[in-house]
Amino acid sequence: MSTTRTIQILIKLLPSIIALRRDRKKWVNQDKKEIDLEQFRNNAKKVLDTFISLGPVYIKLGQWLSSRADILPQPYLEELSKLQDSVPSAPFEKVKPIIEKDLGPINEKFDSIDPNSISGASLGQVYRGTISGQQIVVKVKRPGIEKVVSEDLKVLKKILPLALRFVDPNLRYSAKAMLSQFIETIHEEMDYTNESANLKKIKHDMEQNHRVVVPSVYDDLSSKNVLTMEYLPGIKVTNVQALNEKGIDREKLVIDVHKVFFTMLLKHSIFHADPHPGNISVTDDGKLILYDYGMVGRINNETRFKLIRLYLALVEKNPPRVVNAMADLRMLTPGYNRTVIEKGIELSIRAMHGNKPDEMEVQSLMELANQTMSKFPFILPKNLALYMRMASIIEGIYKTHNVDFKFVKVLKNILEEENLIPRAYIEELKISFDNFSKSVDYAIRLGPEMKRLMDEAEVYMKKGKPMVLISGSIFASATFVGSTILFQTNETLGIVGMISSGLIMIGSALFRKL
Repeated sequence: MSTTRTIQILIKLLPSIIALRRDRKKWVNQDKKEIDLEQFRNNAKKVLDTFISLGPVYIKLGQWLSSRADILPQPYLEELSKLQDSVPSAPFEKVKPIIEKDLGPINEKFDSIDPNSISGASLGQVYRGTISGQQIVVKVKRPGIEKVVSEDLKVLKKILPLALRFVDPNLRYSAKAMLSQFIETIHEEMDYTNESANLKKIKHDMEQNHRVVVPSVYDDLSSKNVLTMEYLPGIKVTNVQALNEKGIDREKLVIDVHKVFFTMLLKHSIFHADPHPGNISVTDDGKLILYDYGMVGRINNETRFKLIRLYLALVEKNPPRVVNAMADLRMLTPGYNRTVIEKGIELSIRAMHGNKPDEMEVQSLMELANQTMSKFPFILPKNLALYMRMASIIEGIYKTHNVDFKFVKVLKNILEEENLIPRAYIEELKISFDNFSKSVDYAIRLGPEMKRLMDEAEVYMKKGKPMVLISGSIFASATFVGSTILFQTNETLGIVGMISSGLIMIGSALFRKL
Protein backbone atom coordinates (compact mmCIF):
# COMPACT_ATOMS: atom_id res chain seq x y z
CA MET A 1 0.00 0.00 0.00
CA SER A 2 1.40 3.38 -1.04
CA THR A 3 2.00 5.72 1.88
CA THR A 4 1.97 8.57 -0.62
CA ARG A 5 -1.54 7.60 -1.77
CA THR A 6 -2.77 7.43 1.83
CA ILE A 7 -1.41 10.89 2.59
CA GLN A 8 -2.82 12.26 -0.67
CA ILE A 9 -6.32 10.94 0.06
CA LEU A 10 -6.22 12.06 3.70
CA ILE A 11 -5.17 15.59 2.75
CA LYS A 12 -7.97 15.81 0.18
CA LEU A 13 -10.67 14.28 2.40
CA LEU A 14 -9.86 16.00 5.69
CA PRO A 15 -11.32 19.45 4.81
CA SER A 16 -14.55 17.76 3.66
CA ILE A 17 -14.74 15.65 6.82
CA ILE A 18 -14.28 18.72 9.04
CA ALA A 19 -16.89 20.69 7.06
CA LEU A 20 -19.31 17.75 7.27
CA ARG A 21 -18.79 17.50 11.02
CA ARG A 22 -19.66 21.17 11.44
CA ASP A 23 -22.62 21.08 9.03
CA ARG A 24 -24.02 17.85 10.42
CA LYS A 25 -23.95 19.22 13.97
CA LYS A 26 -25.90 22.30 12.86
CA TRP A 27 -28.33 20.18 10.83
CA VAL A 28 -29.04 17.77 13.68
CA ASN A 29 -29.59 20.60 16.14
CA GLN A 30 -31.68 22.40 13.50
CA ASP A 31 -30.59 25.82 14.68
CA LYS A 32 -32.12 27.94 11.91
CA LYS A 33 -29.83 30.87 12.66
CA GLU A 34 -26.75 28.76 12.03
CA ILE A 35 -27.94 26.94 8.88
CA ASP A 36 -26.82 28.61 5.66
CA LEU A 37 -28.20 26.33 2.93
CA GLU A 38 -26.06 27.94 0.26
CA GLN A 39 -22.94 27.27 2.30
CA PHE A 40 -24.10 23.69 2.90
CA ARG A 41 -24.45 23.22 -0.88
CA ASN A 42 -21.04 24.73 -1.54
CA ASN A 43 -19.46 22.36 0.98
CA ALA A 44 -21.33 19.44 -0.61
CA LYS A 45 -20.05 20.45 -4.08
CA LYS A 46 -16.51 20.40 -2.74
CA VAL A 47 -17.11 16.86 -1.44
CA LEU A 48 -18.43 15.83 -4.87
CA ASP A 49 -15.41 17.36 -6.64
CA THR A 50 -13.07 15.64 -4.18
CA PHE A 51 -14.61 12.22 -4.86
CA ILE A 52 -14.31 12.74 -8.63
CA SER A 53 -10.66 13.77 -8.33
CA LEU A 54 -9.79 10.69 -6.23
CA GLY A 55 -10.94 8.21 -8.87
CA PRO A 56 -13.25 5.20 -9.37
CA VAL A 57 -13.54 3.92 -5.80
CA TYR A 58 -14.48 7.34 -4.46
CA ILE A 59 -16.96 7.97 -7.27
CA LYS A 60 -18.67 4.75 -6.22
CA LEU A 61 -18.45 5.80 -2.58
CA GLY A 62 -20.09 9.14 -3.38
CA GLN A 63 -22.93 7.37 -5.20
CA TRP A 64 -23.37 5.03 -2.25
CA LEU A 65 -23.52 7.96 0.18
CA SER A 66 -26.04 9.87 -1.93
CA SER A 67 -28.99 8.05 -0.35
CA ARG A 68 -27.66 7.75 3.21
CA ALA A 69 -29.81 10.19 5.18
CA ASP A 70 -28.49 8.54 8.35
CA ILE A 71 -25.05 9.98 7.52
CA LEU A 72 -25.42 13.17 5.46
CA PRO A 73 -27.58 16.31 5.76
CA GLN A 74 -30.17 16.80 3.03
CA PRO A 75 -28.17 19.36 0.95
CA TYR A 76 -25.30 16.86 0.74
CA LEU A 77 -27.66 14.10 -0.44
CA GLU A 78 -29.06 16.36 -3.15
CA GLU A 79 -25.61 17.34 -4.42
CA LEU A 80 -24.11 13.84 -4.38
CA SER A 81 -27.15 12.45 -6.21
CA LYS A 82 -25.81 14.35 -9.25
CA LEU A 83 -22.67 12.21 -9.25
CA GLN A 84 -22.72 10.13 -12.44
CA ASP A 85 -20.63 7.00 -12.85
CA SER A 86 -18.86 8.39 -15.94
CA VAL A 87 -15.09 8.17 -16.43
CA PRO A 88 -13.04 8.53 -19.66
CA SER A 89 -12.48 5.09 -21.19
CA ALA A 90 -9.08 3.44 -21.34
CA PRO A 91 -7.70 2.88 -24.89
CA PHE A 92 -8.99 -0.27 -26.61
CA GLU A 93 -5.39 -1.51 -26.95
CA LYS A 94 -5.38 -2.02 -23.17
CA VAL A 95 -8.83 -3.60 -23.14
CA LYS A 96 -8.28 -6.07 -25.99
CA PRO A 97 -5.89 -8.34 -23.97
CA ILE A 98 -8.52 -8.68 -21.21
CA ILE A 99 -11.11 -9.90 -23.71
CA GLU A 100 -8.74 -12.28 -25.48
CA LYS A 101 -7.33 -13.73 -22.27
CA ASP A 102 -10.82 -14.82 -21.17
CA LEU A 103 -12.50 -15.57 -24.52
CA GLY A 104 -9.82 -16.13 -27.13
CA PRO A 105 -8.95 -14.14 -30.31
CA ILE A 106 -11.49 -11.39 -30.95
CA ASN A 107 -11.57 -11.96 -34.71
CA GLU A 108 -12.58 -15.59 -34.09
CA LYS A 109 -15.23 -14.89 -31.46
CA PHE A 110 -16.86 -11.75 -32.86
CA ASP A 111 -17.73 -10.49 -36.34
CA SER A 112 -16.62 -7.07 -35.17
CA ILE A 113 -16.10 -4.83 -32.14
CA ASP A 114 -16.01 -1.06 -32.47
CA PRO A 115 -12.87 0.11 -30.59
CA ASN A 116 -14.64 3.33 -29.56
CA SER A 117 -16.52 2.73 -26.30
CA ILE A 118 -20.14 3.85 -26.05
CA SER A 119 -19.80 4.43 -22.29
CA GLY A 120 -17.12 4.45 -19.66
CA ALA A 121 -17.84 3.81 -16.00
CA SER A 122 -15.60 3.70 -12.94
CA LEU A 123 -15.25 -0.10 -12.99
CA GLY A 124 -15.85 -1.01 -16.64
CA GLN A 125 -16.48 0.22 -20.16
CA VAL A 126 -18.87 -0.84 -22.92
CA TYR A 127 -18.36 -1.47 -26.66
CA ARG A 128 -20.70 -2.26 -29.54
CA GLY A 129 -20.14 -5.21 -31.83
CA THR A 130 -21.82 -7.89 -33.95
CA ILE A 131 -22.15 -11.68 -33.85
CA SER A 132 -23.76 -13.56 -36.74
CA GLY A 133 -25.36 -10.33 -37.89
CA GLN A 134 -26.82 -9.60 -34.43
CA GLN A 135 -25.87 -6.37 -32.66
CA ILE A 136 -24.34 -6.87 -29.24
CA VAL A 137 -22.65 -4.91 -26.46
CA VAL A 138 -19.49 -6.06 -24.71
CA LYS A 139 -18.86 -4.85 -21.17
CA VAL A 140 -15.21 -5.16 -20.15
CA LYS A 141 -13.60 -4.58 -16.79
CA ARG A 142 -11.42 -1.46 -16.71
CA PRO A 143 -7.71 -2.38 -17.10
CA GLY A 144 -5.94 -2.67 -13.74
CA ILE A 145 -9.10 -1.85 -11.77
CA GLU A 146 -8.63 -4.71 -9.27
CA LYS A 147 -5.33 -3.25 -8.11
CA VAL A 148 -6.75 0.27 -7.90
CA VAL A 149 -9.77 -0.89 -5.89
CA SER A 150 -7.68 -3.09 -3.60
CA GLU A 151 -5.23 -0.30 -2.77
CA ASP A 152 -7.88 2.36 -2.27
CA LEU A 153 -10.01 0.12 -0.05
CA LYS A 154 -6.94 -0.52 2.11
CA VAL A 155 -6.46 3.24 2.35
CA LEU A 156 -10.12 3.74 3.31
CA LYS A 157 -9.87 1.13 6.04
CA LYS A 158 -6.72 2.77 7.32
CA ILE A 159 -7.98 6.35 7.41
CA LEU A 160 -11.52 5.59 8.64
CA PRO A 161 -10.56 5.31 12.35
CA LEU A 162 -8.74 8.65 12.06
CA ALA A 163 -11.59 10.30 10.16
CA LEU A 164 -14.14 9.12 12.73
CA ARG A 165 -12.35 11.13 15.40
CA PHE A 166 -13.62 14.23 13.65
CA VAL A 167 -17.29 13.21 13.62
CA ASP A 168 -19.91 12.90 16.34
CA PRO A 169 -20.21 9.52 18.12
CA ASN A 170 -23.64 8.72 16.66
CA LEU A 171 -22.27 8.91 13.12
CA ARG A 172 -19.53 6.36 13.86
CA TYR A 173 -22.05 3.50 14.01
CA SER A 174 -23.49 4.31 10.58
CA ALA A 175 -20.10 5.07 8.99
CA LYS A 176 -18.53 1.75 9.99
CA ALA A 177 -21.55 -0.22 8.77
CA MET A 178 -21.69 1.80 5.56
CA LEU A 179 -18.03 1.12 4.71
CA SER A 180 -18.48 -2.61 5.28
CA GLN A 181 -21.56 -2.66 3.02
CA PHE A 182 -19.78 -0.57 0.38
CA ILE A 183 -16.76 -2.89 0.27
CA GLU A 184 -18.99 -5.94 -0.13
CA THR A 185 -20.96 -4.29 -2.94
CA ILE A 186 -17.96 -3.06 -4.94
CA HIS A 187 -16.40 -6.56 -4.89
CA GLU A 188 -19.68 -8.03 -6.16
CA GLU A 189 -19.81 -5.47 -8.98
CA MET A 190 -16.31 -6.36 -10.19
CA ASP A 191 -17.28 -9.98 -10.89
CA TYR A 192 -19.36 -10.06 -14.08
CA THR A 193 -20.50 -13.62 -13.41
CA ASN A 194 -22.52 -12.08 -10.56
CA GLU A 195 -24.01 -9.49 -12.91
CA SER A 196 -24.88 -12.17 -15.46
CA ALA A 197 -26.70 -14.20 -12.80
CA ASN A 198 -28.50 -11.08 -11.54
CA LEU A 199 -29.65 -10.17 -15.05
CA LYS A 200 -30.95 -13.68 -15.76
CA LYS A 201 -32.82 -13.83 -12.47
CA ILE A 202 -34.52 -10.47 -13.01
CA LYS A 203 -35.28 -11.34 -16.66
CA HIS A 204 -36.99 -14.55 -15.48
CA ASP A 205 -38.90 -12.77 -12.71
CA MET A 206 -40.15 -10.02 -15.03
CA GLU A 207 -40.90 -12.10 -18.13
CA GLN A 208 -44.68 -11.67 -17.66
CA ASN A 209 -44.32 -7.92 -17.15
CA HIS A 210 -44.99 -6.26 -20.49
CA ARG A 211 -43.73 -2.86 -19.31
CA VAL A 212 -40.05 -3.86 -19.28
CA VAL A 213 -37.40 -5.38 -21.56
CA VAL A 214 -34.24 -7.07 -20.20
CA PRO A 215 -31.35 -7.97 -22.55
CA SER A 216 -30.19 -11.55 -23.05
CA VAL A 217 -26.68 -12.75 -22.14
CA TYR A 218 -24.28 -14.60 -24.47
CA ASP A 219 -22.91 -17.13 -21.97
CA ASP A 220 -20.17 -18.48 -24.24
CA LEU A 221 -18.82 -14.95 -24.66
CA SER A 222 -18.96 -13.93 -21.01
CA SER A 223 -16.63 -14.42 -18.04
CA LYS A 224 -15.60 -12.82 -14.76
CA ASN A 225 -14.08 -9.88 -16.69
CA VAL A 226 -16.27 -9.74 -19.82
CA LEU A 227 -20.05 -9.65 -20.23
CA THR A 228 -21.62 -9.91 -23.69
CA MET A 229 -25.31 -9.02 -24.12
CA GLU A 230 -27.77 -8.23 -26.88
CA TYR A 231 -27.86 -4.58 -27.92
CA LEU A 232 -31.13 -2.84 -27.01
CA PRO A 233 -31.16 0.82 -28.06
CA GLY A 234 -33.64 3.34 -26.68
CA ILE A 235 -34.26 6.90 -25.52
CA LYS A 236 -32.76 7.91 -22.17
CA VAL A 237 -35.57 7.97 -19.60
CA THR A 238 -34.90 11.62 -18.70
CA ASN A 239 -34.62 12.91 -22.29
CA VAL A 240 -37.88 14.84 -22.17
CA GLN A 241 -37.56 16.37 -25.65
CA ALA A 242 -36.88 13.06 -27.43
CA LEU A 243 -39.68 11.32 -25.53
CA ASN A 244 -42.12 14.08 -26.49
CA GLU A 245 -41.05 13.84 -30.15
CA LYS A 246 -41.83 10.10 -30.08
CA GLY A 247 -45.23 10.80 -28.51
CA ILE A 248 -44.43 8.88 -25.31
CA ASP A 249 -46.95 9.44 -22.50
CA ARG A 250 -44.56 10.68 -19.80
CA GLU A 251 -47.12 10.44 -16.99
CA LYS A 252 -47.64 6.77 -17.83
CA LEU A 253 -43.86 6.38 -18.15
CA VAL A 254 -43.27 7.62 -14.58
CA ILE A 255 -45.99 5.27 -13.31
CA ASP A 256 -44.44 2.36 -15.22
CA VAL A 257 -40.98 3.09 -13.76
CA HIS A 258 -42.43 2.90 -10.24
CA LYS A 259 -44.47 -0.21 -11.00
CA VAL A 260 -41.51 -2.07 -12.49
CA PHE A 261 -39.07 -1.31 -9.69
CA PHE A 262 -41.48 -1.64 -6.77
CA THR A 263 -42.86 -4.90 -8.18
CA MET A 264 -39.30 -6.24 -8.17
CA LEU A 265 -38.93 -5.09 -4.58
CA LEU A 266 -42.26 -6.30 -3.21
CA LYS A 267 -42.75 -9.51 -5.18
CA HIS A 268 -39.37 -11.01 -6.06
CA SER A 269 -36.20 -11.97 -4.20
CA ILE A 270 -33.92 -9.61 -6.12
CA PHE A 271 -34.28 -6.00 -7.32
CA HIS A 272 -32.25 -3.62 -9.50
CA ALA A 273 -30.66 -1.16 -7.06
CA ASP A 274 -29.07 1.33 -9.45
CA PRO A 275 -31.84 2.78 -11.67
CA HIS A 276 -30.09 6.07 -12.48
CA PRO A 277 -31.13 7.62 -15.84
CA GLY A 278 -28.11 6.14 -17.65
CA ASN A 279 -29.36 2.65 -16.82
CA ILE A 280 -32.93 3.08 -18.14
CA SER A 281 -33.99 3.67 -21.74
CA VAL A 282 -37.40 3.72 -23.40
CA THR A 283 -38.39 1.93 -26.62
CA ASP A 284 -40.40 3.67 -29.35
CA ASP A 285 -43.57 2.03 -28.00
CA GLY A 286 -42.93 3.16 -24.41
CA LYS A 287 -41.43 0.04 -22.82
CA LEU A 288 -38.57 0.35 -20.34
CA ILE A 289 -35.13 -1.13 -21.11
CA LEU A 290 -32.98 -1.84 -18.06
CA TYR A 291 -29.17 -1.93 -18.20
CA ASP A 292 -26.38 -2.65 -15.71
CA TYR A 293 -27.23 -5.34 -13.15
CA GLY A 294 -24.05 -5.06 -11.09
CA MET A 295 -25.74 -3.47 -8.08
CA VAL A 296 -28.77 -5.41 -6.87
CA GLY A 297 -30.54 -5.87 -3.56
CA ARG A 298 -31.81 -9.12 -2.14
CA ILE A 299 -34.64 -9.29 0.37
CA ASN A 300 -35.90 -12.45 2.04
CA ASN A 301 -39.61 -13.20 2.46
CA GLU A 302 -39.73 -12.01 6.05
CA THR A 303 -38.22 -8.60 5.24
CA ARG A 304 -40.27 -8.25 2.05
CA PHE A 305 -43.57 -8.76 3.87
CA LYS A 306 -42.50 -6.30 6.54
CA LEU A 307 -42.07 -3.78 3.72
CA ILE A 308 -45.47 -4.73 2.31
CA ARG A 309 -47.02 -4.21 5.76
CA LEU A 310 -45.38 -0.79 5.90
CA TYR A 311 -46.71 0.20 2.49
CA LEU A 312 -50.17 -1.21 3.20
CA ALA A 313 -50.30 0.89 6.38
CA LEU A 314 -49.42 3.95 4.26
CA VAL A 315 -52.20 3.12 1.80
CA GLU A 316 -54.66 2.69 4.68
CA LYS A 317 -53.56 5.94 6.40
CA ASN A 318 -52.47 4.25 9.62
CA PRO A 319 -49.40 5.99 11.15
CA PRO A 320 -49.14 3.69 14.21
CA ARG A 321 -48.94 0.61 11.96
CA VAL A 322 -46.36 2.37 9.79
CA VAL A 323 -44.20 2.94 12.87
CA ASN A 324 -44.68 -0.68 13.98
CA ALA A 325 -43.52 -1.91 10.57
CA MET A 326 -40.54 0.45 10.58
CA ALA A 327 -39.56 -0.79 14.02
CA ASP A 328 -39.87 -4.42 12.83
CA LEU A 329 -37.57 -3.54 9.92
CA ARG A 330 -35.10 -2.10 12.45
CA MET A 331 -35.26 1.26 10.72
CA LEU A 332 -35.75 2.98 14.08
CA THR A 333 -33.24 3.03 16.90
CA PRO A 334 -33.88 2.39 20.59
CA GLY A 335 -35.06 5.55 22.29
CA TYR A 336 -36.88 7.00 19.28
CA ASN A 337 -39.72 9.43 19.99
CA ARG A 338 -42.76 7.55 18.74
CA THR A 339 -45.10 10.53 19.03
CA VAL A 340 -42.86 12.75 16.92
CA ILE A 341 -42.32 10.06 14.27
CA GLU A 342 -46.03 9.25 14.05
CA LYS A 343 -46.79 12.93 13.54
CA GLY A 344 -44.22 13.14 10.78
CA ILE A 345 -45.70 10.06 9.11
CA GLU A 346 -49.19 11.49 9.46
CA LEU A 347 -48.07 14.60 7.57
CA SER A 348 -46.43 12.45 4.92
CA ILE A 349 -49.55 10.31 4.50
CA ARG A 350 -51.69 13.42 4.08
CA ALA A 351 -49.42 14.56 1.26
CA MET A 352 -49.39 11.12 -0.35
CA HIS A 353 -53.19 11.01 -0.42
CA GLY A 354 -53.46 14.43 -2.03
CA ASN A 355 -54.23 16.52 1.08
CA LYS A 356 -51.01 18.43 0.77
CA PRO A 357 -49.73 20.42 3.74
CA ASP A 358 -48.49 23.92 3.00
CA GLU A 359 -44.86 24.49 2.01
CA MET A 360 -43.75 25.20 5.58
CA GLU A 361 -45.20 21.89 6.76
CA VAL A 362 -43.50 20.00 3.92
CA GLN A 363 -40.16 21.67 4.65
CA SER A 364 -40.53 20.84 8.34
CA LEU A 365 -41.32 17.24 7.46
CA MET A 366 -38.21 16.90 5.26
CA GLU A 367 -36.05 18.39 7.97
CA LEU A 368 -37.68 16.16 10.59
CA ALA A 369 -37.02 13.03 8.52
CA ASN A 370 -33.38 13.93 7.98
CA GLN A 371 -32.93 15.08 11.55
CA THR A 372 -34.52 11.94 13.00
CA MET A 373 -32.23 9.64 11.01
CA SER A 374 -29.16 11.78 11.70
CA LYS A 375 -29.62 12.26 15.42
CA PHE A 376 -29.50 8.63 16.53
CA PRO A 377 -27.08 5.76 15.75
CA PHE A 378 -29.26 4.64 12.85
CA ILE A 379 -27.81 1.60 11.08
CA LEU A 380 -29.42 0.49 7.83
CA PRO A 381 -29.00 -3.17 6.87
CA LYS A 382 -27.28 -3.40 3.48
CA ASN A 383 -30.32 -4.29 1.42
CA LEU A 384 -32.52 -1.67 3.06
CA ALA A 385 -29.81 0.87 2.22
CA LEU A 386 -29.95 -0.36 -1.40
CA TYR A 387 -33.75 -0.13 -1.31
CA MET A 388 -33.55 3.49 -0.12
CA ARG A 389 -31.04 4.23 -2.88
CA MET A 390 -33.34 2.72 -5.49
CA ALA A 391 -36.36 4.66 -4.22
CA SER A 392 -34.52 7.99 -4.06
CA ILE A 393 -33.13 7.65 -7.63
CA ILE A 394 -36.60 6.86 -8.98
CA GLU A 395 -37.94 9.94 -7.21
CA GLY A 396 -35.36 11.95 -9.17
CA ILE A 397 -36.76 10.59 -12.45
CA TYR A 398 -40.27 11.66 -11.40
CA LYS A 399 -39.06 15.17 -10.57
CA THR A 400 -37.43 15.47 -14.00
CA HIS A 401 -40.75 14.81 -15.76
CA ASN A 402 -42.84 16.95 -13.39
CA VAL A 403 -46.10 15.14 -14.21
CA ASP A 404 -49.23 14.49 -12.15
CA PHE A 405 -48.29 11.48 -10.05
CA LYS A 406 -49.63 9.98 -6.81
CA PHE A 407 -47.23 7.39 -5.40
CA VAL A 408 -49.75 5.96 -2.95
CA LYS A 409 -52.23 5.29 -5.79
CA VAL A 410 -49.57 3.46 -7.80
CA LEU A 411 -48.54 1.56 -4.68
CA LYS A 412 -52.12 0.44 -4.05
CA ASN A 413 -52.39 -0.78 -7.64
CA ILE A 414 -49.17 -2.80 -7.27
CA LEU A 415 -50.39 -4.42 -4.05
CA GLU A 416 -53.73 -5.29 -5.68
CA GLU A 417 -52.37 -6.43 -9.07
CA GLU A 418 -49.77 -8.68 -7.47
CA ASN A 419 -52.28 -10.01 -4.91
CA LEU A 420 -50.02 -9.00 -2.03
CA ILE A 421 -52.65 -7.55 0.33
CA PRO A 422 -54.14 -10.86 1.63
CA ARG A 423 -50.67 -12.17 2.50
CA ALA A 424 -49.84 -8.90 4.25
CA TYR A 425 -52.95 -9.20 6.42
CA ILE A 426 -52.03 -12.80 7.24
CA GLU A 427 -48.56 -11.61 8.30
CA GLU A 428 -50.16 -8.90 10.48
CA LEU A 429 -52.35 -11.52 12.16
CA LYS A 430 -49.40 -13.86 12.68
CA ILE A 431 -47.34 -11.10 14.28
CA SER A 432 -50.25 -10.05 16.51
CA PHE A 433 -50.84 -13.65 17.55
CA ASP A 434 -47.13 -14.20 18.24
CA ASN A 435 -47.05 -11.08 20.40
CA PHE A 436 -50.22 -12.19 22.15
CA SER A 437 -48.77 -15.66 22.80
CA LYS A 438 -45.57 -14.17 24.20
CA SER A 439 -47.56 -11.85 26.43
CA VAL A 440 -49.77 -14.63 27.76
CA ASP A 441 -46.66 -16.74 28.31
CA TYR A 442 -45.11 -13.80 30.16
CA ALA A 443 -48.22 -13.50 32.37
CA ILE A 444 -48.23 -17.25 33.05
CA ARG A 445 -44.54 -17.22 33.95
CA LEU A 446 -45.21 -14.28 36.23
CA GLY A 447 -47.80 -16.35 38.11
CA PRO A 448 -45.42 -18.40 40.35
CA GLU A 449 -43.44 -15.25 41.15
CA MET A 450 -46.68 -13.52 42.09
CA LYS A 451 -47.66 -16.40 44.39
CA ARG A 452 -44.21 -16.46 45.99
CA LEU A 453 -44.36 -12.75 46.70
CA MET A 454 -47.89 -13.00 48.09
CA ASP A 455 -46.83 -15.88 50.37
CA GLU A 456 -43.83 -13.85 51.42
CA ALA A 457 -46.08 -10.87 52.13
CA GLU A 458 -48.41 -12.99 54.26
CA VAL A 459 -45.50 -14.41 56.32
CA TYR A 460 -43.99 -11.01 56.90
CA MET A 461 -47.38 -9.52 57.80
CA LYS A 462 -47.84 -12.13 60.52
CA LYS A 463 -44.38 -11.33 61.86
CA GLY A 464 -44.99 -7.60 61.58
CA LYS A 465 -41.75 -7.10 59.67
CA PRO A 466 -41.27 -3.67 57.98
CA MET A 467 -39.22 -5.39 55.24
CA VAL A 468 -42.47 -6.42 53.60
CA LEU A 469 -42.94 -2.86 52.36
CA ILE A 470 -39.84 -3.27 50.22
CA SER A 471 -41.13 -6.52 48.74
CA GLY A 472 -44.53 -4.97 48.16
CA SER A 473 -43.02 -1.98 46.42
CA ILE A 474 -40.87 -4.18 44.20
CA PHE A 475 -43.86 -6.35 43.35
CA ALA A 476 -46.10 -3.41 42.52
CA SER A 477 -43.41 -1.95 40.29
CA ALA A 478 -42.77 -5.28 38.58
CA THR A 479 -46.44 -5.84 37.81
CA PHE A 480 -46.77 -2.30 36.49
CA VAL A 481 -43.75 -2.72 34.19
CA GLY A 482 -45.01 -6.11 33.06
CA SER A 483 -48.45 -4.74 32.31
CA THR A 484 -46.94 -1.81 30.41
CA ILE A 485 -44.96 -4.21 28.21
CA LEU A 486 -48.08 -6.26 27.62
CA PHE A 487 -50.15 -3.22 26.74
CA GLN A 488 -47.59 -1.68 24.38
CA THR A 489 -46.99 -4.85 22.40
CA ASN A 490 -50.67 -5.88 22.14
CA GLU A 491 -52.62 -2.66 22.20
CA THR A 492 -55.34 -4.00 19.88
CA LEU A 493 -56.06 -7.17 21.83
CA GLY A 494 -58.69 -6.69 24.53
CA ILE A 495 -57.90 -9.86 26.45
CA VAL A 496 -54.29 -8.78 26.92
CA GLY A 497 -55.50 -5.40 28.12
CA MET A 498 -57.65 -7.25 30.69
CA ILE A 499 -54.61 -9.26 31.81
CA SER A 500 -52.64 -6.03 32.11
CA SER A 501 -55.36 -4.31 34.12
CA GLY A 502 -55.66 -7.34 36.36
CA LEU A 503 -51.94 -7.30 37.11
CA ILE A 504 -52.04 -3.61 37.96
CA MET A 505 -55.04 -4.08 40.26
CA ILE A 506 -53.46 -7.05 42.01
CA GLY A 507 -50.22 -5.15 42.48
CA SER A 508 -51.99 -2.07 43.78
CA ALA A 509 -54.23 -4.06 46.12
CA LEU A 510 -51.29 -5.96 47.54
CA PHE A 511 -49.37 -2.74 48.03
CA ARG A 512 -52.33 -1.20 49.89
CA LYS A 513 -52.69 -4.32 52.03
CA LEU A 514 -49.02 -4.24 52.91
